[in-house]
Amino acid sequence: MTDHAAPASPNTAADRRLADLTAGELATGYAAGTFTPSAVADDVIARVQEREPELNALYLFDPEQVRADAAAATARWADGTPRGPLDGVPVTVKENIARAGHPKPSGTAIPNPPVPEQNAPTTDRLIEAGAVIVGSTTMPDWGMLSSGVSSLHGITRGGLNPAHTSGGSSAGAGAAAAAGYGPLHVGTDIGGSIRLPGSWQGLTALKPSEGLIPLDVPYTGRAAGPLTRTAADAIRLMSVIGQPDPRDYLTRPYAGLDWTTAPLSPSGMCVALQLDAGSGLPVEPETRAAIERAAELFAAAGATVEPLSPFIAPEILDGIVGFWRSRSYADYSALTPAEQAVVLPFIVEWCVAGRDFSAAETVRNRSMMDEMARLTRAATQPYDLVLSPVTPVAAFAAEDPMPITDPLQTMGHISFTVPYNMSGQPAVSVGAGIQDDGRTIGLQIAGHIGSDDSLLRVAAWFETVRGSDATVDWSRLP
Repeated sequence: MTDHAAPASPNTAADRRLADLTAGELATGYAAGTFTPSAVADDVIARVQEREPELNALYLFDPEQVRADAAAATARWADGTPRGPLDGVPVTVKENIARAGHPKPSGTAIPNPPVPEQNAPTTDRLIEAGAVIVGSTTMPDWGMLSSGVSSLHGITRGGLNPAHTSGGSSAGAGAAAAAGYGPLHVGTDIGGSIRLPGSWQGLTALKPSEGLIPLDVPYTGRAAGPLTRTAADAIRLMSVIGQPDPRDYLTRPYAGLDWTTAPLSPSGMCVALQLDAGSGLPVEPETRAAIERAAELFAAAGATVEPLSPFIAPEILDGIVGFWRSRSYADYSALTPAEQAVVLPFIVEWCVAGRDFSAAETVRNRSMMDEMARLTRAATQPYDLVLSPVTPVAAFAAEDPMPITDPLQTMGHISFTVPYNMSGQPAVSVGAGIQDDGRTIGLQIAGHIGSDDSLLRVAAWFETVRGSDATVDWSRLP
């Protein structure tokens, strides 16, 4: 398989397939009558049919419904009554984001998955905006893997190079974004599940501030957010789905957010550079070098860049992973023996390790979430932005469930990402480098709670200065 993560080359919208145009370019084309949502949907369907047999990114895909929704959008644009700039723009949602009447198996092959009676808030916002939902994207069992390995779906592969992992747990969302199943994709993230696919597939991917995007199943650290090829498209998507909804008891309005797509230079900002998380896997040399080069670009733009020491000890990360094991074991133990038999064996071994924690140990493990939140906010408070790797390691083989293949070891690859889930702060992954072997490296940029709009604008600025050798050439994909 040809490695597609090559440096970018300049090309115009006219040179590219409709399926590869940004949401902004689509809205401009629709308004001008250059092309229609129906034409775009046909090209996206063709792209899905070309690549899906190998990538396995979609769980639910109904081409006729996609065409029908696109036809309705085409009629609205023709009548001069579009619902907004996302009307007719293709989008996917992760399979754990509820769509009324569609099964929600959360990646497992357990029979008779629940069928929600109503949409998740995100689904409703997209439909209200006229976006065309191409399908639901795949995930690993219960979302507790950083890959696309699933007892239900098999293996979801990376859109840049199918030999590599898609990342997870927003596996199909990342693969769909990289492969060009339209411009907009929504995933979920509790420890890195949006940013890891972003890093490993050269995308811009945001874990937003706590409660900014409402969820139908909220809990500590969980968030939904965009995976896109550009920061501007992430901004466009956030402007629609980043609205409070009473169905999520953790949701909240954030006053003053301005979803303009204009790049924002970090000039005058105080920026921290963290190269050692203090726990987890060591940072690979090529990843470290790419993040150091990114920090130099921030300094050259007029930011004050200071080193940030590790602030999360290994026992804190271990405790959180231990609590996740216990929580997943509670779900696993409630299954019948026949249902247990179909859960991915790696997940079984991973969660059964939480069976023997005492009540006191479980409570102490749960308290590590609060301690991580406290430490993260305290360490990052003096800075406008914090730069770090998204993950210490580059993409691994698609067949592996994790970069660490021993289920009894801790999740050492999430040491840079999970602190911001616990603290509720926004953090974005943006492509910062491409290794000699074609694997992509993500820069994580984190900010203060409620700074999602400016954070994405800084990511948009970084996209303009990072150089072609750090930018995926999407035109080289099939």
